[in-house]
Amino acid sequence: MKVPVKKDGAGLDMSAEAFKRWRKSLGMTQKDAAEALGLKRRVVQYYEKGERKGKTVEIPLTVRLACYALTADVRDYAGPDEDGEAVVQKSRSKVRKKPVKKAAPAAQEAAR
Repeated sequence: MKVPVKKDGAGLDMSAEAFKRWRKSLGMTQKDAAEALGLKRRVVQYYEKGERKGKTVEIPLTVRLACYALTADVRDYAGPDEDGEAVVQKSRSKVRKKPVKKAAPAAQEAAR
């Protein structure tokens, strides 16, 4: 699959079709997507059409990143905790920290 890149090389570009695929892949209506992204439903319609009043509408980086977060089931982010671990809220759970990696069994034995 070819990843679209902006002409100026400043980053990726999300097409109107890709935005609509994203929404449908999560089983969201346009209203659901608007609420999840903090947008008006009409803006979601512009993004899916790719234009507004005959002019091209680009999907901003902040919206693209929010789409990625929602795809990863991240519904809220409170920053890192004291240990530098991300504190996130998933849609199916309460606020939780990203799991800390446990030491290998051999390292645990050596620590005893």
